[in-house]
Amino acid sequence: ESPRIISDIHLDYFKAGSEAVYTNTFGANEITLARHNLAEKTEAINAAGVKAAKEAAKIAGGDRYIIGDIGPCGDFLKPLGTLEPEVLCAAYANQAKALYNAGVDGFVVETFMAADEATEAVKGIKAVCDLPVFVSFAFDSAGSDFRTMMGASVEMEISIFAEMGVDAIGFNCGTLKMEQYLQLTEKFVKLLKGKNVAVLAKPNGGKPELEDGKAVYTLEDKEFGQWMEKIHKAGAAILGGCCGTSPAHIKAMTKKLKS
Repeated sequence: ESPRIISDIHLDYFKAGSEAVYTNTFGANEITLARHNLAEKTEAINAAGVKAAKEAAKIAGGDRYIIGDIGPCGDFLKPLGTLEPEVLCAAYANQAKALYNAGVDGFVVETFMAADEATEAVKGIKAVCDLPVFVSFAFDSAGSDFRTMMGASVEMEISIFAEMGVDAIGFNCGTLKMEQYLQLTEKFVKLLKGKNVAVLAKPNGGKPELEDGKAVYTLEDKEFGQWMEKIHKAGAAILGGCCGTSPAHIKAMTKKLKS
């Protein structure tokens, strides 16, 4: 209803130094939209998301990339949930087709916690086109290691999606401290050595604190930039910020990387 607001947000990130933005289509698959009686608008909503990003890119000028954002559907495959693999794959394929037809430069399958659901998303995209695909899981700490809420490991993510031929594998979101995001990056880099797959790192602005029942991120932009420089030096090639980050955080990151 207010595409200009979304376009202006994208533009703020381009001005901060972003070379690429994700479309505002994280939950724009027909399964999720059906809960809001909007399934029939799947194509239009995704097209609008791409248009808003492309308008910002045009104003920003230079080489800018629009990545079609695909997130989880909010249900699980059987037997944990109600979904059949072919139904889920078709839903993601329909979203991917809408994004592709609207002109994205690639796709990100992000904030996934269940490997089987992410697999159907990648299958759906690859049934539509051969544009670049990034896969990003949300990890939490598990002792000295890392797991998603559904128990997926770094090893599992890499073994499945490197074999599927995706272009980048990594992480976003989660409930980690910045030093843990660095450790997570180092693990991805080590396990992906020798594979033609980039490491994607999109941490939150540190670990949130609860204030009055709400998650509050307190990491300053300059400190975020310093940590992202370390994450880049560790081997991450695609860098960004997730929850709790702003254009100021991205500006601090790009300034640090360019220096």
